[in-house]
Amino acid sequence: MSTEDVRLNFDGPLAIVTLARPAKFNALTAAMIRALDEAADAIETASDCRCILLTGEGRGFCAGGDIADWGGLAPLDMWRAWVRTGHRVFDRWTRLRVPVIAALNGHALGGGLELAAVADFRLAEPHAKFGLPETGIGMVPGWSGTQRLVQRFGAPLIRKLCFTGVVLTASEALAAGLIDEVVPEGSVLDRAQALAAQISQRAPVAVSLAKDLINAAEGEGGASAFESIAGALVAYTDDCREGVASFQEKRAPRFQNR
Repeated sequence: MSTEDVRLNFDGPLAIVTLARPAKFNALTAAMIRALDEAADAIETASDCRCILLTGEGRGFCAGGDIADWGGLAPLDMWRAWVRTGHRVFDRWTRLRVPVIAALNGHALGGGLELAAVADFRLAEPHAKFGLPETGIGMVPGWSGTQRLVQRFGAPLIRKLCFTGVVLTASEALAAGLIDEVVPEGSVLDRAQALAAQISQRAPVAVSLAKDLINAAEGEGGASAFESIAGALVAYTDDCREGVASFQEKRAPRFQNR
């Protein structure tokens, strides 16, 4: 991993990814973004993985992008190195083949809320708070806060968070549809693991394909989802096997429409 501030552990079919910078409320650095990308690599190649738990260490999930990391960047570096890289990595996390559960043990603000939005489920403890504070410091959300969050939670809510800087409590976030559950204090990891165990009992290929299709309905990776499903379908046909065999044997194929 690029940094010790992101940890990846496997527990049977569950991958656990922990933001481990509690002194800074797990504010994201460029190294942490790279480490999230590396974690995605490892998870995608772990064929036994059926679910991912994403959480933070300490009393906060993620306070967003660390201003100390991006505040001094030149405009072109901000575009090339910070926004585009974070966008690419968050997009990748959204499209991981197995469901992601965000166990929100504390505040998810700015980039932290954008990271929580990549998950399929968001579970939060009562003290957690949620917001998009970027316009208060002359910035705009850069990791799909004005795109994915609108697609998943609706434009009126994201306008309110982005334009006014209002911060929602866990109960308010639940009522607004921003999170899926509020769980008792100190129990979010247990609840997330129980949900992961429930998901892991389902047929893994069916769950992954269902995730791709639901993502496509939300505007996430539709082209790749449909092409990958179509590719898997034709790979099972006699005609595909005949086509490969004819190519290898340097002869004309004899397709039979099956």
